[in-house]
Amino acid sequence: MPRRPKPVLSPRKNPQQARSTRLVEAILQAAVRVLERDGAAGFTTVRVAERAGVSVGSLYQYFPNKEAILFRLQADEWEATGQLLDGIFSDTRLDAAERLRAAMRAFFRTECDEAPLRRALGDAAPLYRDSPQARERRERGLPLLAGLISEAAPNITPRRRAFAVELYVTLMSAIGKQVSEADRTPAEVDAWATAIADMFLAHLREPKRR
Repeated sequence: MPRRPKPVLSPRKNPQQARSTRLVEAILQAAVRVLERDGAAGFTTVRVAERAGVSVGSLYQYFPNKEAILFRLQADEWEATGQLLDGIFSDTRLDAAERLRAAMRAFFRTECDEAPLRRALGDAAPLYRDSPQARERRERGLPLLAGLISEAAPNITPRRRAFAVELYVTLMSAIGKQVSEADRTPAEVDAWATAIADMFLAHLREPKRR
């Protein structure tokens, strides 16, 4: 069977005027509501347009398909989270270990605060997760994290540093997701995040195994 062509994720055009900017914002806000209400399986451009109070034709002026809308929501979420983490990674008022703890706590908090949208976006991820745009967005902050890990463990080898970067991101995303799915207090969320960060730091400081 012929492969289904990959969906176009880029917008048709970017808004240039205040009116068109408001239209795109209305579409994106409506998309969030539809995604939270109906999940990825029930997410359609028709439902988004209805919720936004615009015609499907107006929506298609900016977004070629539902995948492009979902990717825009995910990209906006990645951007906001990336800026938050980059700010913590770059905060030299804290030592490297405390920055790694603070970033883990901040991420866990955002996971819990936005759990319904995150879950829905997670369900929609197969639509775009292997795209070049998705990979570029996910990998943007990794050099900062690698530098911070080198600061926390100055004698780490490049190979162990690369593994540590992947380990930190995996712990953050996988356990953050799990913690967000339970009804926990902010103090409990912080306790989980700090414990995971401390486990990571303990691993980082282990002598090199032969």
